[in-house]
Amino acid sequence: MTNARWLHLMPTMRLMEEHLKVCVIPGDDAAPEAVYASVHVLEQLELPIDFEVAPPGTDLLDLNKDERESLIHTRIDASDTALFGASNGDTPGARYMRWGKATFANVRPIRWQPGFNSPLRNPEGIDYVIVRENLEDMYVGVMGDAKQLLDAGLADHRSRIPHGADSGRFAAKIITRPGTEQVARFACELAMRRNARLTVSAKTNMLPATDRWFCDIVREIAQDYPGLDYEEFIIDDMAHRLVMDPHGLDVLLLPNLYGDILSDLGAGTVGGLGLAPSGCYGTDFAYFESSHGTAPDLVGRGIINPTATLLSGSMMLRYLNLEESANHLERALAEVYRSGAQLTPDQGGSASTESFTEAVIGEL
Repeated sequence: MTNARWLHLMPTMRLMEEHLKVCVIPGDDAAPEAVYASVHVLEQLELPIDFEVAPPGTDLLDLNKDERESLIHTRIDASDTALFGASNGDTPGARYMRWGKATFANVRPIRWQPGFNSPLRNPEGIDYVIVRENLEDMYVGVMGDAKQLLDAGLADHRSRIPHGADSGRFAAKIITRPGTEQVARFACELAMRRNARLTVSAKTNMLPATDRWFCDIVREIAQDYPGLDYEEFIIDDMAHRLVMDPHGLDVLLLPNLYGDILSDLGAGTVGGLGLAPSGCYGTDFAYFESSHGTAPDLVGRGIINPTATLLSGSMMLRYLNLEESANHLERALAEVYRSGAQLTPDQGGSASTESFTEAVIGEL
């Protein structure tokens, strides 16, 4: 695992404190099971970290909405970073860490290693990073009745308005130059540190006002990085390439919605969402979470795979300048997968979350 190029090249905190504080937000449904297992592993590393573990979503329901948010937000503000499970809406914090803390770059590494249950015939060598713009696009939350658009005169004679649109709904895609420039520079700098290629993709042929503009801005920013290898593809073609030629990718920059969707596709090519970590980076704050959701179908079954959360924890350790501890954790995970004796059902094994976790600790 430690040979992956992204591991030691991610942004880190500007200052290293003597003792660090991590806010742990377990989340909802089966997410706490993965988070508790991961924190148990991290604690074996004897880190200079105080883990401040918030209540899981089931306990938070005893509080009203304002009390829940106050509790979680206060703990986030008092911490150097956060390890987040996943929320079904009961646990707050995700919106605050994302938009409140302006974590504009969602980094999702896609890497196969021996033992990962990939559906591809030849997954060896898949090792790339998706950088997803994290604040704009379809996720700005501007939506409503289509009649509002029609009444405002926003649909002219060139628009392809379907019959009955006045009773339909709309959602707005908003791309800004400042938002695109900051994530473009983030992706360019990551690609330069990896000595890699930057690939950019969007629906440029059908959405020139937003998607083509996004790519135009990124291409403009990329010119500030001499020697950077740059390429562009329409998003349809990109989805095809993620399956047919994932080995040819290094750093892939995508607008918010496409990044959300295609990163799950990428995870599927190496073995599933149980293996997919992520980190959300801003100028002054970052938080880390698995790419999978709350997995309500796994609640209480004791079989959720904590690998994605552990790898997110490794990204967190690197952000905190704890490189050696991150290397140690990744080597232990690699040995467990190489052995194959204690893998969870999603990876073709029959191990419980607990026995998988103990196997990782045994390797530590």
